[in-house]
Amino acid sequence: MKTLRIGWVIGLFLVLGAAAGCVFRPLIYDVSVSDTTITPNADGESDVTRIEYKLARNATLSIYFEDESGARYYFRKQRERSRTVGGRPYRVDFGGVIPIEVGGFRQDRVLSDGTYKLVLEATDARGRTATVEYDFVVAQADATPLELQGFALDRHLFTPNRDGVNDRVNISYLVNKDAQVLVYLLNDEGRKYPIGDPKGPARPGKAGPFYHNYSGGVDEGAEPPPDGAYIVVATAEDAVGNKVTVTDTLEIVDGGVPMATIVGLEWEVSDVTVPLGGTLYFTATVENYGKTPIRTIGPESGTQYTTEWNFATLGGWTSSGAFRLGMGFDNCPLGDYMWRWSLGKFSELRAVQNGDETFYYLDPGKRVMVTGSVVINQAPPRNPTPFWLGLIHEDVEIVNNRADPKWIEVQVEADGPWGAKATPTPVVKTP
Repeated sequence: MKTLRIGWVIGLFLVLGAAAGCVFRPLIYDVSVSDTTITPNADGESDVTRIEYKLARNATLSIYFEDESGARYYFRKQRERSRTVGGRPYRVDFGGVIPIEVGGFRQDRVLSDGTYKLVLEATDARGRTATVEYDFVVAQADATPLELQGFALDRHLFTPNRDGVNDRVNISYLVNKDAQVLVYLLNDEGRKYPIGDPKGPARPGKAGPFYHNYSGGVDEGAEPPPDGAYIVVATAEDAVGNKVTVTDTLEIVDGGVPMATIVGLEWEVSDVTVPLGGTLYFTATVENYGKTPIRTIGPESGTQYTTEWNFATLGGWTSSGAFRLGMGFDNCPLGDYMWRWSLGKFSELRAVQNGDETFYYLDPGKRVMVTGSVVINQAPPRNPTPFWLGLIHEDVEIVNNRADPKWIEVQVEADGPWGAKATPTPVVKTP
C-alpha cells in the first residue's frame, strides 16, 4: 500500500508540473524567422523568409510589418489558430507581398524598400495579448505597381446566340509588365466562367496589349453562361507576387446555341416534269426547338423568283447569323441555294427594333410555314436534275443540307448556255 501511495503522489506531481508548464508558458513561443532581410525581386536569392511559431492556447493571431512612421501592413490579420499540439509549429512563408482588399477583390502589393518592425501578435480567449518583434529589412524590391491599363468592354449587353447581333464582346487591356492574367465572368452566387486565353502581339504572360473576342462558347457549340448580370473580372499577377484586379459589368440576354430544323416539306408539282416557263412550288415547316430565338431575313416567305434572279437581286443579301430556307439544284451556275426565303411571314415573327433596323425572330418552341416558288425560264445544265431545300444558318452552317431532293426534268426543245430560255416572268409574290 505504501508503494502505491508513493507512485500516486509522484504521478500527481508530474501532472501538476505539466499543467503548470502550460499555464506559465508564453502564449506565443518558439518563434523563429529564417531571414530578417529579404530582396523580393524574383531573382531566386533571398526572395522569401520563413516564419515559425507555436501557441500555448487557442488564440487570434496577426502578423504585420510596421514602418518607421508607424504605418502597419498586415500579412495575416486576426486569424483563428488552435494551440500547438504534438510540437509541430505553425509555418508560413513571406515573400514581401501584403494582401489588400479593394472592392471585394484581393490586390497584392510588394513592400517598398525600407526598415520595418516584424510583429507577431496573439490574443487568447480571455483577452490576454502577447507579441514577439524582429527588426526586418526589405531591399531591392520589385515594387513597380502592376497595372491593367485601359481595361474596357466594347459592349455591356451581350446576346451570345449566333444571330449575328451582339454575338461577341471584345475585352481589351494593356499589361504594363510581365504577368499572368486571368479573365472570367462572376455571377451573384460567386460562380466563375473563364473567358479563355487572350490574343495580342505578345505571348500570354508578357507585357503588352491584349484582347479577348468572347462568344460565350457558342461558336464552339457550347452553351453560354445563363442569362443574367455578371461582373467581368481581370486579375494579373507578376513573378514577385504583385497582384491587381479590375472589373466591369456585362449582361447576357437570349444566350444559347440556336437549334432549328425542317420538320415538314412538300413539293407542289404534279409530275416530275416542268415545262419551260412553268413554276416549281414548295411548302415547308421549320421549328425552333432550341432555347434561344433565331433571327431570319427576307425575301419574305411567299416570294416568287425566276431562274434569272437570286436572293441578292431582291436585296436579301447574306446576313451573318440569320436563318433562311433556300432552294438549289445540281450544278447551279449561280451558286448554292440561289433562291432563299425568310422563316415565315414577318407578321408571324417577333420584331425587335435595333436603331434604324428591324430584326425578326422565331422564338423557341415555335413553328412556321415557309412557302416559295421559282419560275423555270431556263433549263438547268444537267437535265433532268435534282432540286432540294436547305435550312441555312448564314456564314455558319447548312443545318439541313439538300433536304428531300426532287428530280425534275425541264421540257425544252433546244439547248443554250442554260438550255433553251422562255420569256422571262416578272418576280411576284404569291398571295
